[in-house]
Amino acid sequence: MNLRERLQLALKEAMKAREADRLSTLRLVNAAIKDRDIASRGDGGETEVGDGDILAILGKMVKQRQESARAYEEGGRLELAEKELAEIKVIEDFLPRQLTATEVEAAIAEAVQAVGAASIRDMGRVMAALKGKYTGQMDFGAVGPQVKERLG
Repeated sequence: MNLRERLQLALKEAMKAREADRLSTLRLVNAAIKDRDIASRGDGGETEVGDGDILAILGKMVKQRQESARAYEEGGRLELAEKELAEIKVIEDFLPRQLTATEVEAAIAEAVQAVGAASIRDMGRVMAALKGKYTGQMDFGAVGPQVKERLG
C-alpha cells in the first residue's frame, strides 16, 4: 500500500471514529497533495505525485507547524501551540523513522564515497544522493552544514 492509499484509509477511519482534530489534519495533508498534483499537471508531468514528493510535503508541513508552535509559545498562546504539536503527531505517523545523529553521519560518509566527492564543489551531488535515499528521514537543513564541513 503506497503512502497516498494509507492517507486515504486513515482519513476514512478518522471520519468513522469522529476524530475531529485528526480528520482536520488529514484533510490539510490531502489538500496539500492535491495542490501538488495540480501543479505537476500544469508542468506537463505525471498526473499524481509519488511517495517521494508526498514525503517532502509531509516534512515541509511538520517544519511549518514546528515554527508556528514555537512562535505561539513565545507569544504566550499555549493552546494554539498545543494544537500545532498535535497536528505534528498526526503527520509524523506517515513519515519514516528519523535517523539518529550516528546514522546521519554514516549516511553522509556513504554518500560522499558513493559519488566520489573530493571537494566542496561536489556538495550538490552528495546532497542529491542523500535526498534520493533518505527523503523524510533526515533534516536536510541540518545535514547541509555537516556535508559542507566534511568536504571543506
